[in-house]
Amino acid sequence: MIKVLIVDDSAVVRQVLSEVLSKDPQIKVIATAGDPLIAKSKMAVEWPDVIVLDIEMPRMDGITFLKIIMAERPTPVLICSTLTEKGAETTLQAMSAGAVGYVTKPKLGLKGFLSDSASELINSVRIAAQSRPRRFNSAPVAKPVEHIAASQASAAMLHTTEKIVAIGTSTGGTQALEVVLTALPRVSPGIVIVQHMPEKFTASFASRLNSLCAIEVREAKDRDRVIPGLALIAPGGLHMRLTRSGAYYHVNVLDGPPVNRHKPSVDVLFKSVAQVAGRNALGIIMTGMGDDGARGLREMHNAGAYTVAQDEASCVVFGMPKEAIKLDAVDAEKPLEHIAGEIMRYAR
Repeated sequence: MIKVLIVDDSAVVRQVLSEVLSKDPQIKVIATAGDPLIAKSKMAVEWPDVIVLDIEMPRMDGITFLKIIMAERPTPVLICSTLTEKGAETTLQAMSAGAVGYVTKPKLGLKGFLSDSASELINSVRIAAQSRPRRFNSAPVAKPVEHIAASQASAAMLHTTEKIVAIGTSTGGTQALEVVLTALPRVSPGIVIVQHMPEKFTASFASRLNSLCAIEVREAKDRDRVIPGLALIAPGGLHMRLTRSGAYYHVNVLDGPPVNRHKPSVDVLFKSVAQVAGRNALGIIMTGMGDDGARGLREMHNAGAYTVAQDEASCVVFGMPKEAIKLDAVDAEKPLEHIAGEIMRYAR
């Protein structure tokens, strides 16, 4: 039984979420609260397995409350926010603070929207319950690998026009990508990334990472060239493929049906990297639920690419790396804190 606490200042949201989640016999809503202080008192009586948390609330905002939870007793938290640009940015701040996922809600038509999205809500809670949230240091940690780049800067510049790093991740990936990308020096290989994330969120996510990283990070646009010192993140709601023109790599951003229930899909990216980059690629699969990316990583491995999976101990959810390992698609398993070092060793 998954015990859920709903914290939202809207009585309608609390009621509808409770009704929807109670439809699943494996989920029990143990309490609801109109603000974090009420929630804290209820958590003292019974601690939930998953918390569904609003951001803008009276007496204490959701991000402050989230940080308190993560400091006291890390617990899976789903952020319940709107699809506005401001909501997306705030949700990303919460993901960086330790939230494992999000439930989107519009400003209007809330009851109908939540009722129509019942299966998605239930699935989000199930996924959250299987995660293992951990605290990350959001400060840039480039120093551990800076010495590698210092001696290899010229080599990186010479070779990265023919090399590529492809990363795929999902649940827990917003935090994991921050750890990896902030540890990279300015001179590093060109990177293409699929993070499972809906439309409107990826631009804000990329912008936030760009403000923290020595490398440039931005949401990919069709025909963007992949160059050293740049990480391109696939836009939410669209697929991204790698293409090659002579010695240069570009990305194609395109629409299409979901693959493995995802758009963007890691498999779509990885399979294209296998086809156009082969042994000149490094493939990395990180924390996430499901198996998206496992088959694509195997194709990269079979094409001669070096492939890395985040290890179980450092994953919020070990699903995607585990499935890739099952397929013998992985050359090495590495803790999250070592993945940036793997990228720079590859750059040599």
